[in-house]
Parts: sequence; C-alpha cells; structure tokens
Amino acid sequence: MGNLTKKSNTFITKEDRYGAHNYHPLPVVLEKGEGVYVWDVEGKRYFDFLSAYSAVNQGHCHPRIINALKQQADKLTLTSRAFYSDKLGDFEEFICELFGYDKALIMNSGVEAVETAMKLCRKWAYQVKGIASSQAKIVFANGNFHGRTISVISASNDESARNDFGPFLPGIAHVPYNDVAAFESLLKADKNIAGFIVEPIQGEAGVVVPDDDYIPRIKALCKEYNVLLIADEIQTGIARTGSMLASYDINSKDRANQPDILILGKAISGGVLPVSAVLASDQIMLTIKPGEHGSTYGGNPLACAVAKEGLQVVIDEKLAENAFRLGELFRAGLKNIAQRTNIIRLVRGKGLLNAIVINSDENSDLAWEICMKFKEYGLLAKPTHGNKIRLAPPLIITEEQIMESLAIIEKTLLDLTVEYETINQTDKK
Repeated sequence: MGNLTKKSNTFITKEDRYGAHNYHPLPVVLEKGEGVYVWDVEGKRYFDFLSAYSAVNQGHCHPRIINALKQQADKLTLTSRAFYSDKLGDFEEFICELFGYDKALIMNSGVEAVETAMKLCRKWAYQVKGIASSQAKIVFANGNFHGRTISVISASNDESARNDFGPFLPGIAHVPYNDVAAFESLLKADKNIAGFIVEPIQGEAGVVVPDDDYIPRIKALCKEYNVLLIADEIQTGIARTGSMLASYDINSKDRANQPDILILGKAISGGVLPVSAVLASDQIMLTIKPGEHGSTYGGNPLACAVAKEGLQVVIDEKLAENAFRLGELFRAGLKNIAQRTNIIRLVRGKGLLNAIVINSDENSDLAWEICMKFKEYGLLAKPTHGNKIRLAPPLIITEEQIMESLAIIEKTLLDLTVEYETINQTDKK
C-alpha cells in the first residue's frame, strides 16, 4: 500500500475485511469533494481526473444540485410507482423536450437502463417488426462496456467480466467497433436482428473514438433494415465530449443521426444520486405495459428533483462549450508531453473524455505506477484495460487548472522516463 498513514490504513483494512473484493481501488481514502477537487482523510487535496467515471461532470457537491436535494429531501423522497408524484411527470417532460423524444423511462443505475433498452428492443421486435417469438437478436460492438449484470456481460467479450459467470444470454451478436461494412454484412445475413446497442465513444475500452461518419452510417443502415439504433451515452453524454451528446446535436433541426433509443445515466444527477433514463418514441416505449418492467426507486421524487437541476446546471453553465474548448487545450498539452517521453504511445479523446495509451502491454504495471505517482503529486486517475489511463476531470475545470494538471502529468511522466532509462542503462552494464 506504500506510505499510507495509520488513519488511511484503518479505512482500507476495514473495506478489505468486510467488503467484497470486486474492485481494486487506488490506495487513497477520500472524505470531501468540491468542484474539481477531492480531499483525503489526511487533508491532502487532489485534482479528480476520473470524475466517478464521468458521473461528476458538474463538479463535486455542486451547490445548486445539493440545494435541490435538500429541499426535496425535506418534503418527499420515495412513493414507489404505485402512486403518482408531483416530480416525475415534470422531469419526464423536461428530459423528453431537451433530447427530442416522446417518452422517458426513469431507472437508477446505468446498467438498469441498458437492461431496460434490451427489453424494449425485444418487445418492439416481436410486436412491431414482426420477428418470430424468441428469435430476436441484439448486436453489440466488440470491446463494449455496458455494465456487469448477467445479460449485459453476455454481450461482452472481456473475459475478466465473463469468467465463471455463464451460462450466458442467447440472442446476442457481435461486430467489430467502427466497422460499418461488418455491420452491413450482418444485417444482410440475419433478418432477426432487432437492434444495435453501441457507445458513440468506447470509454472503458480506453476512450476509443470512431470515425466521424461511423454513427451517421450506422444510423442509415439501421433505418434501411428496420433495426433500432440504441446509443449508450451513459458515459459520453451530458456534455462530456464537448456537446450535450456524442451521437447527435440536440440543437440541430436535422436530427438524422438521432438514435431510436437513447440511454443516459451517471452525470444526469451530477454524482449525487443514481439516476438513469431510457428515451424513445411512443411506438417503441408503449410496447411495454403495466407489470412488465419497473423499479421501486425508479423515478422517485428525490431523484427527479436532483436530476432536473443537474441537467439545468449543465445548460446554464455552458459545460459542453467548456468541455470542447478545454478538451482541445488538454489534448494539445498531452501530445506535447508525448513528444518528450517514450512512455506515451498514443493520445486520444474528445472534449474532456481523454486517455493516454501507455507504451507497454496490458499485463504491465507501468500504468498503475504512473497513477500512483500522479497521486503523489496531487492528481487522481485510474488505469483501464491495463495500459490505458483515462483522464476525465469535472467539466467545470478552468484553463488555469488544466495547465496545473498538465504540469503534474508532465512531471510524473518525465520523472518516470528518467527512472526507466536509468534502470535500462544499469541493466546493460
């Protein structure tokens, strides 16, 4: 665990003793967050460059969102869907008008929203498209990450997510990501395809950005073959990539690329509560009838009040514009650093969803060591898939804070470059 204090060690040891070992956290114990910063139990401040996997786009403990939480918590938190509330319809109207859909189905976690979209896709396949009972297939892209329930990992090709969890769900097909031709071949060969669930940018895979025309061409094929395009924007949505959504422009009159089903989560609530949403047309959404899907907490008054304010903050504070502008600055800085060290193999990203690919294989500890050194210098990030480090600060970050963060990243990587070159020279002797 390195040079941990007794106080930090106490919390880490307790989690290790009483908690399931389904995560491998960086050894830092956090107790406070504000804006782009978090503080550990010893009072050390860090830049948060994970943002709870892009759930904290509005910054930690945004005062407007916290105020909405407090005000609603004093009045009514949960009714279940056995009754109406004065908050659900209001939020449904707001989110449908914002993104351009007829209906919204509000859930809690992101993976619940993906499950919801899968169920909607199958219902639509049988009731509208006319696929024979139990024959519908849903296509997923290789390298995807949509969560970790049994049905969702049935669509994964990450063996660490799948090992010893079978048997898996049938009715799943795969295509390479960013390969339009492969998708078209699949559509031509199989008439039972109902939908394609895809991330506009693959986040967990290491911020893999497809060609600019990928989503438009996929959407055109889905329309031609009467297949639903389902965009998982749980991580890319809510201004993260420099626009409100990565799949289409919500402000454009021409929404030719608009997905048939849109999946949102994470930053809807600004990291305050688990809230997710599935948006679709009446033709798709109304295939599900009472008793066929739901959640006790889904669409609860507290979540609706918080989520509406969370989205309004993104709009009012122009966080998409900030993410676009500072994302350009940040990537330019990373590429500049990459020219002066052989540790970075590649810089990629869009808006403030970025990653550096480390010049090592996925089994190397180098990316972990880099994140440990980031931590030492006051910045928190985490490797994904072994040799990629995702860098995604809250969208309220300023230009000055971007430059401070780049200085930390530069110092870390140049220090490690010198360290590894020294080791290599010693080995040669």
